[in-house]
Amino acid sequence: MTQTPGSPGPAPFQRRTALVTGVGRLAGLGAGIARRLAADGWDLVLNYWQDYDARMPWGVQPDDVERLTAELQATGAAVVALPADFEDPQAVDRLMAAAADEAGTLQALVLSHAESVDSGILDTSLESFERHFAVNTRASWQLIAAFARQVPADGGAIVALTSDHTAFNLPYGASKGALDRIVIAAARELGPAGISANVLNPGPVDTGWMDAQLREELARRQPGGRLGTPADIAGTVAFLLSPEGRWVSGQLVKADGGFSA
Repeated sequence: MTQTPGSPGPAPFQRRTALVTGVGRLAGLGAGIARRLAADGWDLVLNYWQDYDARMPWGVQPDDVERLTAELQATGAAVVALPADFEDPQAVDRLMAAAADEAGTLQALVLSHAESVDSGILDTSLESFERHFAVNTRASWQLIAAFARQVPADGGAIVALTSDHTAFNLPYGASKGALDRIVIAAARELGPAGISANVLNPGPVDTGWMDAQLREELARRQPGGRLGTPADIAGTVAFLLSPEGRWVSGQLVKADGGFSA
């Protein structure tokens, strides 16, 4: 198509920026989501907290954040990585202030961070219970509220990863259940500002926490005969953040390959 002399040219492409939490490991869900968003043209603020990984069986991979940042930047995305300990009530304010300074306005928020330590009704400690709710619930509410306060005039999108764990995973499952209600409330309360909000249950995805026996057992329970991958989950997140996906709001979406069917 030829342009008429004197007519304005096409509007410049406006890059969008997403904050993705819980992006501390190359093998994690957060990293998979970040890769897909970068491929779709998003700039990224990546949040991580490696002290959590240090307490987990998989341990810390010290250069994973730097390697992922470089990988995403090589695609043309602007990327900044910011640590935050969400057990600290002030951490969200500091993170959001740093994100604004480094990356400007955010159009999307993806909550893929988690505190997850198995324990049941009788053996959950008060410390563990409070840490799970601080990280998985309170900080998520703080992030959602802070995101909404800075969202541009044309709105934005929120996706939070959840779980259906219950028995023998009391503090994790209960804190994620509370997160579900917060996100669904956000869809109703923040909808007038053009913000969509959804909860996404990815089912079992092996990001380093499964042993061989559990991996085999869970794969047998999948209708398709395989476990999900971070790329599988990232595709659904990318859709929910896209203009086409923004009409979906206030939903608990199960993108688990039929595991829960």
